[in-house]
Amino acid sequence: MCGRTCLTLDPDQVICACKYPKKSTRKEPDFNKKDIKDEEGSEMETPEWRAEYNLGRRYQASYNIAPTDITPVIVSAAHFSDAEDQKCARVVTPMMWGMIPFWHKGDYRRHGLTTNNCRLEHLMDSKLYCGPFKRGQRCVVICEGFYEWQTAGPAKKPSEREAYLVFVPQAADVKIYDKSTWSPQDVKLLRMAGLFDVWEDESGDKMYSYSIITFQSSKIMSWMHYRMPAILETEQQMNDWLDFKRVSDTEALATLRPATELQWHRVTKLVNNSRNKSEECNKPIELAAKPAKPPMNKTMMSWLNARKKREDQIKAEQSDDEDQEKEGATKGRPAKRPRFSKAAFEQSGGSEMKSGKR
Repeated sequence: MCGRTCLTLDPDQVICACKYPKKSTRKEPDFNKKDIKDEEGSEMETPEWRAEYNLGRRYQASYNIAPTDITPVIVSAAHFSDAEDQKCARVVTPMMWGMIPFWHKGDYRRHGLTTNNCRLEHLMDSKLYCGPFKRGQRCVVICEGFYEWQTAGPAKKPSEREAYLVFVPQAADVKIYDKSTWSPQDVKLLRMAGLFDVWEDESGDKMYSYSIITFQSSKIMSWMHYRMPAILETEQQMNDWLDFKRVSDTEALATLRPATELQWHRVTKLVNNSRNKSEECNKPIELAAKPAKPPMNKTMMSWLNARKKREDQIKAEQSDDEDQEKEGATKGRPAKRPRFSKAAFEQSGGSEMKSGKR
């Protein structure tokens, strides 16, 4: 999996899109909770949005999210409370994409490791990932879809690879790239299994960060890329992955299997640059507007203006010379002798001079 996702929902919209079937050990209902009924009559619950300090960094919705950005992540509420009614509850917490090694000292941005993705095959052998996994720090990364570049097949330069937006199947009338066709409560977000950890700086301030778990692609994506994220397709998978109190490590790993249903469409190369945040990023390539030319920097603009001014000056001088020649010929003065090119010189006898003939 490549390191780019798309999530254009604000916090209130995120928790609305993350409502889940209520599963609780409480005997008496808590009417202070935000509970609703879905269309089939089952009780649904809205997760809490818990925004940690994260060194002052905040989540921002974007059509082109890259590693080191802050994104919403679902975790068990039991990580923050020992209350009985929180065992099955979910919390949405913004975290930084790219796990910071818990043992790292100094600037958190300079640990020098690529931690966007965690390979499932090496999870238990990893000094970085084994600890969080055994501590039950399992999470679910949510997005509308992730971008993938086709690396399977004939080798191509990175700039020439075709890019795709991969997402889960939606209702017939929902177009994931067109927000006018859906609302947060009826969109199906793509949910990827991950691990998170909490890093502290010298002042004791905390930064929550995560990595997405990947494994070898199954047939559904192997034509595009040799790796794919561990996508959680069902609520049962979500429950088993998040519930670290009840579900053992072995059972949790067993929930990670290749997705059976995915959709995708090709997108423009706007997504190649993480600074491009245009809404054209996630649209099918045939519907995306052609990107405007980037503004030219001042140095280049000054150089081009000076060059054009010089070219105009040369043209004006040449035009003046031609006018003088015409005027001289009209008054009976001999016209200026035309300049000869090398080819014209040789045709007029220059070749004979080279051979020694006079």
